[in-house]
Amino acid sequence: MTISLNQTGKRFNYDWIFRRVTLTFSEGQRYAILGPNGSGKSTLLQVISGAIQHNEGTVTYSTPEKPIAPDAFFRYCSIAAPYLELIEEFTLTEIIDFHQQFKNFLPGITPAKAMQLVGLEKAAKKQIRNFSSGMKQRIKLALAILSDVPVLLLDEPCTNLDAAGIAVYQQLINEYGGNRLIIVSSNDEQEYFMCKEHIHIQDYK
Repeated sequence: MTISLNQTGKRFNYDWIFRRVTLTFSEGQRYAILGPNGSGKSTLLQVISGAIQHNEGTVTYSTPEKPIAPDAFFRYCSIAAPYLELIEEFTLTEIIDFHQQFKNFLPGITPAKAMQLVGLEKAAKKQIRNFSSGMKQRIKLALAILSDVPVLLLDEPCTNLDAAGIAVYQQLINEYGGNRLIIVSSNDEQEYFMCKEHIHIQDYK
C-alpha cells in the first residue's frame, strides 16, 4: 500500500493548518509526524486517513495491483486516536466482537488472545463505561494494531497510559507491526520509537 500527497493543504475557515505537503508513504516503512501541540499533526493524520477532506492538492491510495478509491481506503487501514470513542454500553467481549464484524484480527489472534496481550482478560465481561482511561486506551490500541490491515495510523497512542501501558504498546508494535505502513502523530519519542522517517509539520506552514 502506498499513500501519496501532492501539494496537499488543509484550512479551517481562513486559517491554513498546513500547505503544499508533497509526501509518499510506502509499504513497510514507519513515519512520525512531529510538532508541538496544536500544530496540525492530528489534522494531517486525519487527512491521510480520509476522515476529513483536504482543501487543496490530492491524496491518493494504491496497492501494487490497483489504485484504491478514497472512499474505500477505510477497509485498508486502522486507527487509534484519543478522539475516537468506544461504545460505553458494550462489554470488552462485545466491543471486540463488534469490531470484528468490520475488520478481522491478524492470523492467530483470537478475542481471548487480544485481551491477554493488553492485560485485560479479567475484564472480559465488564462494561466499557466502568473502565479507566488507561484501560480504554489499551483497548483502542489492541483493536487497531491487531487488525489485519496494511496501514496502521496512530495519533498520540500513549495518551492516558502509565509506564506499564506504554510497555504494552511498544511490545504490540514490536511483535505485530509486521511489514505494514505505520504513521504516528506524536511529540513523544516513546510513541514513535520505531519510526525512522520524521516529518515536521512546521515545514508546511
